[in-house]
Amino acid sequence: MKYLFNVLHLFFPKICITCNIQLLTFEKLICTPCRHDLPIICYKNFKDNKIKNAFLGRIPIEKASSFLFYRKIGKTKEIIHSLKYKGNQEIGNFIGDWFGSILKESNEFNNINHIIPIPLHRKKLKKRGYNQLTTFGKCLSEQLNSTYTPNQLIRTSASKTQTFKQRFERFNNNETKFNLVDIEIFKNKHILLIDDVITTGATLEACCKELLKTKNIKISIVTMAYTE
Repeated sequence: MKYLFNVLHLFFPKICITCNIQLLTFEKLICTPCRHDLPIICYKNFKDNKIKNAFLGRIPIEKASSFLFYRKIGKTKEIIHSLKYKGNQEIGNFIGDWFGSILKESNEFNNINHIIPIPLHRKKLKKRGYNQLTTFGKCLSEQLNSTYTPNQLIRTSASKTQTFKQRFERFNNNETKFNLVDIEIFKNKHILLIDDVITTGATLEACCKELLKTKNIKISIVTMAYTE
C-alpha cells in the first residue's frame, strides 16, 4: 500500500496551494514554509478587538475573531480563492481544524449551541455546487462540541461577490436579504455566525439583524479571514 502511495505521489504530485511547490509526503495542502508565513491573527481577547469593535453601534455581538488577515495580494487570497472558486473544500477542513483548536483551547467558545454559516442564494449554490463554509463549519462544530445548523437562515436575494469590490461600494450594498425560518429555534441560545472573509461586515450585520428577531439570542462571529 505504501509502495502504491509513493508511485501515485511520484506521477501525481500534490502541490502547495499558495506557492505551487511540490508537497512532501507528510504535508497537506500547504507546505511547511508557507504555513509559517501565513498572516495569522493572534487576538487573545475575543470580547474587545478590532473585529468585534467594527460592529459597535451596529449590532450586539458577544465575541468575534478571524483566523487570517486578508490582503489584495498574498497567501490568504490564494487560499480563499481556491476554496470558493476551485472547489477545494479540503481547505475548509484545514482551517476549521486549526482555528477550531485555537478557539477550543481559549475556552471562550465552549457555550456555543449552534454554528450558522452565511447562506448562499439558491441560484449561486446551484451554480457553484457547494457552500464554501460547509466543511469549515462542520469542523468547528466538532472542535467546539456544538451543532452545525445550515438551513435555518435563508438568503432571499442574490448578490454578486463582495470580496473584490471597492470598500465604499460594499458598504453601501444593502440589497442582500435574509430570512430566519423559525424564530423560536435559537431562543435562549448562543449561536456562532461564520463567514469566509469580513470586509465591511455588511452581510454579517444583515444576518444578525434577522437572527435578532429571536428572543434572548446571543451572537458571536468567527470568520476565516479579515480584510485589513
